[in-house]
Amino acid sequence: MLVSSCGKDWLDLDPKGTTLETNFYQNEDEIFEALVATYDILQWGGTDGWTMKVGLLNAASDDCYAGGSDASDQPNWVAFDNFTIDPFLGPQSGLWRKGFIGIYRANLVLEKLETVEDLGEEFKARTSAEAKFLRAYYYFDLMRFFGNIPLIDGVLATDEIYTQTQADPAAVYALIESDLNDARNTFELPETLPSSELGRVTKGAANALLGKVILFQNNESRMAEAAMIFEEVINSGIYDLEQDFGDIFANDNEFGIESVFEINHSGNQQGDYGNFGNGDTEGNYDVQFFGMRDYVGPLYAGGWSFCPITEDLVALMQNDPRFQHTIINATALQQQGASYTAAYQDTGYFIRKYAGLQDDLALSGEAALNWGNNVRDIRLADVYLMAAEALARSGGDMQARSYLNRVRTRVGLQPVGGISGNDLLEAIYRERRLELATEGHRFFDLVRTGKAGAALGDQGFTVGKNEVLPIPQTEIDITEGNLIQNSGY
Repeated sequence: MLVSSCGKDWLDLDPKGTTLETNFYQNEDEIFEALVATYDILQWGGTDGWTMKVGLLNAASDDCYAGGSDASDQPNWVAFDNFTIDPFLGPQSGLWRKGFIGIYRANLVLEKLETVEDLGEEFKARTSAEAKFLRAYYYFDLMRFFGNIPLIDGVLATDEIYTQTQADPAAVYALIESDLNDARNTFELPETLPSSELGRVTKGAANALLGKVILFQNNESRMAEAAMIFEEVINSGIYDLEQDFGDIFANDNEFGIESVFEINHSGNQQGDYGNFGNGDTEGNYDVQFFGMRDYVGPLYAGGWSFCPITEDLVALMQNDPRFQHTIINATALQQQGASYTAAYQDTGYFIRKYAGLQDDLALSGEAALNWGNNVRDIRLADVYLMAAEALARSGGDMQARSYLNRVRTRVGLQPVGGISGNDLLEAIYRERRLELATEGHRFFDLVRTGKAGAALGDQGFTVGKNEVLPIPQTEIDITEGNLIQNSGY
């Protein structure tokens, strides 16, 4: 009745005074907002549960246990720790969602750069380079977590969304490398940043990530290539090792001289549990997870006792000069009068690098969700050790030892000399564990070097299965079987 009695104008559904995707991206400021939204995914830690990459990868490795109040506290974390993950249980849904939302946003930026008129050429070039870096970053995470994923390099039409199938992994890696090569070869992508732009991508970050992508693929014929790319970072003169290892993770030393790529977090958003899901608080939730439960004592703030350090890592680092900056000895604190509640899988040792300090507590909002500790995603010591590995695997033993020894001598350890071949490689792998302990690198290092079965077998790791997570069952169901489950799940 209404339709027959009203004119056509009544049926005009174009909203008045409303910003839509179709009418928003009209100038540089609006496209830059889309780029910022693409960066934003890096901060997300509450998507479909608690999906902080550093914490989850620590729990899956032999550096840490899952922890928490008890085994039912965060079942997804416990399942990753003991490899009882199945298509319904585990952190895979949040990790999958974050990755593909990031890719969608990067694709949208790249599409709009080609369709919006009157954009400055310098703006277009730099924005494109950053969007391609971020698309490569998210794809690399998805490849390491899942192994078999769709390849989506443009914005999909609605009728295409549920018809996607998994691509040949080689094709995905080809896109990752193409994006990173485009980014690092873009003249407008800067090598250094002013203080107002810290957290944006640089040429050094693009080089370091490309070398890492090549290294992870384990193609021995490309190790010399990876080494050359790492050496572009090393020889740039922009980065250096911090003189004091303890300064690397200090909150007053964010974006320090050792930091190649750093993920920015803020404690100033006054966030609470009403908006924590997709990182809207901008806080680093790992910090709260890693703190000692019900802690009362000096220096540290309390937390939720996740990722207690394994006895194996404690024993390995006991006499290492990096121990005090990597591991909190809670038993020693108790002997000094402090107290905390021993929770699930408690060992008496906790993560120091991302420990919450009383002086850094947010003054407004929910303090647990507003930790401003930045994630040091790629730092120069990591680049030195990746370069050393690539060189050792391509016949450059002398330079490999040099890079290894730069990391060792920084903390007062004796340089390694006179070893080569597999002995040198094992020394590099050991140094990676000690230098980068609890930073989220260990699990993927074990997988890519084929050592995960031996190191994690007693935790339940099954070779040929647990190198990757299952595809979320919801994704398989919604695509009506276009996506195929990973082997073993």
